[in-house]
Amino acid sequence: MTEKTPVLKTPIVMTIAGSDSGGGAGIAADLKTFAAFGVHGTCAITSVTAQNTTGVLKTFDLAPEAVASQIEAICTDMDVTWAKSGMLASSEIVKEVAKQVKKHRLSLVLDPVMAAEAGGDLLRKEALSVLIEELLPLCKVTTPNASEAGALAGIPVKTHEDAKIAARKIADLGVETVIVTGGHLDATDLLYESGSGTFTPIPGTFVKGGTHGSGCTYSASIAACLAWGDSLENAAKKAKAFVEQAIMRSVPVGKGVGPVNPLGKAIEEKDRYLALQDVKEAVSILEESPDFAKLIPEVGCNIGTAIPGARTYEDIAAVEGRIVRHREKAYPVGCVNFGASRHVAGTVLAAFREKPEVKAAMNVKYSEEILEACKEMGLDISSFDRTGEPEGVNITDRGTSGAIKTYGRMPEVIYDRGGAGKEPVIRLLGKEATEVARTAVELARRVKQKP
Repeated sequence: MTEKTPVLKTPIVMTIAGSDSGGGAGIAADLKTFAAFGVHGTCAITSVTAQNTTGVLKTFDLAPEAVASQIEAICTDMDVTWAKSGMLASSEIVKEVAKQVKKHRLSLVLDPVMAAEAGGDLLRKEALSVLIEELLPLCKVTTPNASEAGALAGIPVKTHEDAKIAARKIADLGVETVIVTGGHLDATDLLYESGSGTFTPIPGTFVKGGTHGSGCTYSASIAACLAWGDSLENAAKKAKAFVEQAIMRSVPVGKGVGPVNPLGKAIEEKDRYLALQDVKEAVSILEESPDFAKLIPEVGCNIGTAIPGARTYEDIAAVEGRIVRHREKAYPVGCVNFGASRHVAGTVLAAFREKPEVKAAMNVKYSEEILEACKEMGLDISSFDRTGEPEGVNITDRGTSGAIKTYGRMPEVIYDRGGAGKEPVIRLLGKEATEVARTAVELARRVKQKP
């Protein structure tokens, strides 16, 4: 009998928070973060906010019964152990959430949200005392920033020493672990475990990018990591690193504070995988062609694809050791990898800057015959002059950009006739490496058929 393959059980995590109509914070940020960590995210909405990147315009609190019903529906059907809370605007909502946490024995990460990053109060003053008295003692972890820690502890928090004092005061209210986040200090988070009385600094760096939703993303990350069984210190370190990369990958979507991008890294990794696959498939197309080898220059050729948002050569996938002619066939010398080519990558980056849809390029041998075949195929053709280019200096990037601008639109072919010590080159451009490879194969077929 065949044994079943063991399947790792996916943790189910709940967010109890407000909605952000701008999609940057609250449950929007939490659910994206849960997805990035591979846990199943569920939600109980506490308030609906009319919010964008410039701030919170209006809030509409749900009835406590509506909040309780959502939590009840999830917990009576699914095995939820860890939850996180965010915006709990009123004392009535705080009391109801506390009741549900006790009833369903939820391990709670409490993000004491008091104000939106872009501006606007999210916790009424009268609700703060109820949160301190009734919900804080029930939570496993709380993740206040410096300002929130000061409000909970009743002291101003401006230094790390202040943060230590505040953390102890908050822990004395019944919280097992306090993490004072360092975004408003020096980027170092402070982890305090009341059981051992120890402080652990979690170093970080300030990175450029939008920070709207960073607190939500951090607490959601902590909850997801703990649901997977990470220790508190590991969860804090992973959450710190996750938020930093989410800020770096933020995309400006409005007129105010840009939101973090919790799924940015996952999308980039997907894009990198697809770029590798695109080039590998393109190489296979070239290898299988009985004619393409005739288009390979003496020094070999290469083919590359950029990921969306490419900025450097490391964002271009190409063949590590080029493609050479071997026994009248195309033969790749080396694997497909990122940062493998500077010449083709330079062409790709230059084209990509002018038109982001054009992400692929390859170089082939120059000849008037091949150029004529390009014209016969109806390909748009431009060129640039490398005469006078200093020895040892490659102006492919500038030349490609100039050829595009001179032509007035994106050409599919850019060539140069070389110069002193510079081999003439024909460059083929396209949206994908496979598209460029098929163009090259068709060119080779047409050249072969010429008398």
